[in-house]
Amino acid sequence: MEFGVPKEVRDLEMRVGLTPPGVSALVKAGHTVYVEKKAGAGAGFKDAAYREAGAQTVYSAAEAYGRADVVVKVTRPAAQEHTLFREGQVLCSFFSLQTASPDLLEALMSRQITAVAYEMIREEDGAHPVMAPTSETAGRLAPIIAGKLLMSRRGGRGVLLSGIPGVPPAAAVIVGGGDLGANAARAFSGLGAQVTVLDTDPKRLQYLDELLGCRVTTMFSNEYNLKRVAKFADVLVGSVSITGHRAPILITREMIRSMRPGSVFIDFAIDSGGSAETSRPTTLRDQTYVAEEVIHYCVPNVTALVARTASYALTNAALPYLLGVAECGLPEAFDCNPSLVRGVNLYQGKLVNPDVADSLGRAFEGNILSGGAL
Repeated sequence: MEFGVPKEVRDLEMRVGLTPPGVSALVKAGHTVYVEKKAGAGAGFKDAAYREAGAQTVYSAAEAYGRADVVVKVTRPAAQEHTLFREGQVLCSFFSLQTASPDLLEALMSRQITAVAYEMIREEDGAHPVMAPTSETAGRLAPIIAGKLLMSRRGGRGVLLSGIPGVPPAAAVIVGGGDLGANAARAFSGLGAQVTVLDTDPKRLQYLDELLGCRVTTMFSNEYNLKRVAKFADVLVGSVSITGHRAPILITREMIRSMRPGSVFIDFAIDSGGSAETSRPTTLRDQTYVAEEVIHYCVPNVTALVARTASYALTNAALPYLLGVAECGLPEAFDCNPSLVRGVNLYQGKLVNPDVADSLGRAFEGNILSGGAL
């Protein structure tokens, strides 16, 4: 099978869909990988490293798309890439179609594309094996981002996350205790911040209490408690998402308004629509804005800040699924792997995931895959 790795085109997006070790694994399994020139440069992977791994260098995105049976990306295709789709191709990336431009969906349908959304690949126990390392990376970035934004010269409250003897630490509140929230809690507490985590799942709160013990306070997430914590939070982190749907808006404008001036709100749910009434997407070039005197950070592709780590993490997680597709072909790979099936948003241009269809207000075109339940 032939794989294509185009260079990411979004502004300051430096991650890459496959690292050289990932390419090597596919080539050793008997497959061909075409990597666009300088596709990995932003993450520190030179073209020579890809060639040594067995990749063939191509000199345009059109060639990377045109030669590939399977295109491997990080972010969903941008508008200028839609015309490059090849009829019947497989595209693998983080799609978040519920917040994408309608033009993307139309392009996927018209070219009969099979779209595999990394964020929706799900194991039987509910785990998201490809999304998990990206969430972990984002969570561990949270205190680094927050610490900078809290600095006085950036308009923040001038609060040191750890505090010092005689001066209390910053209060970090995390809404959502999943992979991202748990890693954010661990990272904030490791720096000495006062950490509170809210979630609606008592078992998850118990897990976090056992994992982090007295270093964090756990609370049940409801409107009453969210109003309470917003008033004392120096940093408020939104990390709640629902697979295939728009993120629930849990944090009202009133809650943001109740935060102290110069506090920081980081919305990691922005790629699926955002978790606050005041949220709107920002970019790596223009990362923040102020609403209700609170600094908002709402960058969807935040892990591009650490492009090398993020690219390795994504390749490590996605590679088993890519190898499965390469070895079995479609739809046999779906028959063998129900987890992969759950990540399929479109199959040959048809919406085959009921959650995505519902979130888009489009007709669910049925589970036409022979291999298993979505």
